[in-house]
Amino acid sequence: MDLFTQAFLTSLLVGVVASGIPLLLAGLGEQISEKAGVLNIGLEGMMLTGAWLGFYVAWQSDSPALGFIGGAGGGLLVAALMMICCVWLGLNQIVIGIALTLGAEGATALLHHFQFSRTYPRLNSIEPLPIPGLADIPVVGRALFNQPPIVYLSLGAVALLALIYRNSNFGLWLQAAGDKPAALDSAGVDVLRTRSVAVLITGLLAGLGGAYMANVGAGLFVPFMTNGSGFIGIVLAMLARGRPLWVLGGATLFGCCLSLTTALQVAGVDIPTDVIQMLPFAAVMLALLLFGRHARLPNALGEAWFRGER
Repeated sequence: MDLFTQAFLTSLLVGVVASGIPLLLAGLGEQISEKAGVLNIGLEGMMLTGAWLGFYVAWQSDSPALGFIGGAGGGLLVAALMMICCVWLGLNQIVIGIALTLGAEGATALLHHFQFSRTYPRLNSIEPLPIPGLADIPVVGRALFNQPPIVYLSLGAVALLALIYRNSNFGLWLQAAGDKPAALDSAGVDVLRTRSVAVLITGLLAGLGGAYMANVGAGLFVPFMTNGSGFIGIVLAMLARGRPLWVLGGATLFGCCLSLTTALQVAGVDIPTDVIQMLPFAAVMLALLLFGRHARLPNALGEAWFRGER
């Protein structure tokens, strides 16, 4: 394999990871929420708030770890509003989710303008954590095994959630809260508490995805930088049919579409950027056409629940 081909493939794989990890975290979070019966349309707002707060904390503290904690906190803040409005008060999940997303877009753009005006300060690059032996493999070593710790933790979350869904009471409670909330209540488990925890975990993961996008992927915050990633995460969760590994596969596919811009530039291919940026959304529509009919959604998804209802 010549040096040009190696450079192209490495650039493509690095881009897949950089673009796919935020989608993976958002998709895993949405999957938890949907299992519990909450359609979290506010996922985009959670990611964007996590991106802003994660960047701001990292910029102020010069600590990537604190930046990710701040990003998780930003996602949790928006998720708490979603929890209060939709889980506790039973308001329409779609309307509230759209309102939270629009509110987060406006608030983060305003905060960025207030703090930095028209400038876009950059963060220092995060030191990767190479895996001995694997990081030296040609092409794939640098792309897959020489990444910041958050990448390995994100991949570990796939295995952890698969175990939780299959082998824990909490996984069963999530499934029941989305399919048969009245039966879960009859078993003595608090449905509202189960859904609340699910929504908060969703916000945490989405906030981490946004923080990764700002702190690792771009190294800076730009208003509206999520650019529909939250909605792609919703599609991933719906098509994955409750399987975290399928979310990983979908995130890899869409990440590949997003990374084509850089890879083709390295290869010297002259294709308009707008055409490349359109690919992920074309892939979403194609995936919905091919697999949307077979997507399994919880029976009570999007429906409010109050104790005593049957």
